[in-house]
Amino acid sequence: MEAKRVALPQIKRDIKLPCVLNKEEVKRLLKAPKYLKHRLIIGMLYGCGLRSYELCAVKLSDLDFERKTVFIPKKKGKIDRYVPLSPLLIRGLKKYITTENPQGHLFNSQVSKAGESRGLTTNGIRWIIKENRSKIGSSKQITAHTLRHTFATHLLEYGVDIVSLKELLGHAHIEMTLTYLHVANLPSGSKFSPLDKLYD
Repeated sequence: MEAKRVALPQIKRDIKLPCVLNKEEVKRLLKAPKYLKHRLIIGMLYGCGLRSYELCAVKLSDLDFERKTVFIPKKKGKIDRYVPLSPLLIRGLKKYITTENPQGHLFNSQVSKAGESRGLTTNGIRWIIKENRSKIGSSKQITAHTLRHTFATHLLEYGVDIVSLKELLGHAHIEMTLTYLHVANLPSGSKFSPLDKLYD
């Protein structure tokens, strides 16, 4: 008699877990740049969880200091969203806007030959992070997206639910957001070392 075969579900290929900074590394990175503008750019990437191209596209009109929000218009099939703006960022942004007087975009890059101000570029962001990551004494590979991953992980650790996090990140599908559950050190006793209990 032929043995019955049991069909096991196929295990999906492992998703590479993102690199995440700890809180001390974030603090050191925020303090590292010499210029306020550069500190604010890093602060917006971490504090708002923005993608590089989203930060480049932020206009002055997208900021609402009273409601403490930034409007992020949809791009590449994503959805429009509002993200919270920390009072710490608001204070720095007000000072920066008063002294630098940016035009149109929140962060301007070089002026065109015709004298028009252009928005910050993703290459500009990459350069700012590259210039400052070596100053914080971390061997981690830090990019703009590392700060977005860190934003998501830290919020989960602070108790933000996965559906709210999906909306803050502007993910089209919840599966993308679920990755952060594998990275976050969540309370509720879900993750701990057995050594912690060995000598209780």
